[in-house]
Amino acid sequence: MNGGLPGFHNAPASRAVVVASALFSVPFGFRGRFFDLGLSYQNVYQSLSIWRLITSLFAFSSTPELIFGAALLYYFRVFERQIGSNKYAVFIIFSTMVSVLLQILALGYLKDPSINPLTSGPYGLIFASYVPFFFDIPVSMRFRIFGLSLSDKSFVYLAGLQLLCSSGRRSVVPGVSGILAGLLYRLNTFGIRRLKFPEFVASLFTRVSWPFSRNPYQGLPTTENDANISSHQAAHTATQDPAESSIAALVSIGFDRNSAVQALVLTNYDVNLASNILLETQALQQ
Repeated sequence: MNGGLPGFHNAPASRAVVVASALFSVPFGFRGRFFDLGLSYQNVYQSLSIWRLITSLFAFSSTPELIFGAALLYYFRVFERQIGSNKYAVFIIFSTMVSVLLQILALGYLKDPSINPLTSGPYGLIFASYVPFFFDIPVSMRFRIFGLSLSDKSFVYLAGLQLLCSSGRRSVVPGVSGILAGLLYRLNTFGIRRLKFPEFVASLFTRVSWPFSRNPYQGLPTTENDANISSHQAAHTATQDPAESSIAALVSIGFDRNSAVQALVLTNYDVNLASNILLETQALQQ
């Protein structure tokens, strides 16, 4: 799964969520069979505890769920780079709160013992992110395996399907709730997409995940020979014509052809990364 530039560069909110999930999962989630961290009819409508609600939002209940969930959160950091940390923080809070509300309503309406307790973890944020992934990220490569037509996006969908079915019906309800939350955000319910937090919020996310925030690519020395090599590579790249299929993929989702060509040249013809750059540029111009 290619999520653009490596690491959490320009994605402090995503980094904070991944760090929180890992920290909560180790002491709480992996012992979930003893604590029943997930929401259930009994602990929502009869004896709701604040600590249980908080841990249910972050702590995965097993190692496989943590691996798949953290990988997806890491991949979806591209959306924070597109819209900025201030708006993405709103997306995190909105998708999480709406997802939890829908889960509580589902528990009250269904009263089904087979879904008690619901699986814990940031399912709302993860599956809400599949909505912009479906609509905004273009397919850059198609291939066939055993007669099945797949694309580079198929692996992200398969990872989500694995997470969605990891605990049967107990994980389906949080997953579907997250998708509905993502759709409500995309439909700009209550004008939510216009909201953004002040600048200090991004700094707060950076401080929260400070031990993990160092950029290993920052501060590397640059020699004159390195500059000459980079200059030569840039000149060589500029003389190449991007594949028409890549240009068409970007133009088909609304980008100007000239801008698409420039973005493809800058990203060595990586359609996903080029679309991220173009979306970031649009966000800055709004």
